[in-house]
Amino acid sequence: VQLQASGGGLVQAGGSLRLSCAASGRTFSLFNMAWFRQAPGKEREFVAAVRQGDTNIYYADSVKGRFTFSRDMAKNTVHLQMDSLKPEDTAVYYCAAKVNRPISSAIGSADTWAYWGQGTLVTVSS
Repeated sequence: VQLQASGGGLVQAGGSLRLSCAASGRTFSLFNMAWFRQAPGKEREFVAAVRQGDTNIYYADSVKGRFTFSRDMAKNTVHLQMDSLKPEDTAVYYCAAKVNRPISSAIGSADTWAYWGQGTLVTVSS
């Protein structure tokens, strides 16, 4: 499984960015997908995830209502629409994938996810 993240950049507080993650290597419809982020000097933290066959989309409380996770099955791509960005959203954003469906309680742990993209930097200026 290969993951390619893109869409990061520099934006002012209150602005928007849309991240994309293209997946290849196996049947995309079987993938469980997630976004994580890592700020300088901090641990990698969960942002959002979707499980195969699950209509729920899981969000971290810190991004709920501002970020939207979507999935384009035809293009084997997931997106993270980020609105109302704050300086504290500044981080390298990583997409992650897992073939076997994780239990909901494990979604927020980076150790749950087997495959990772290279990361894309998001910088939000105040």
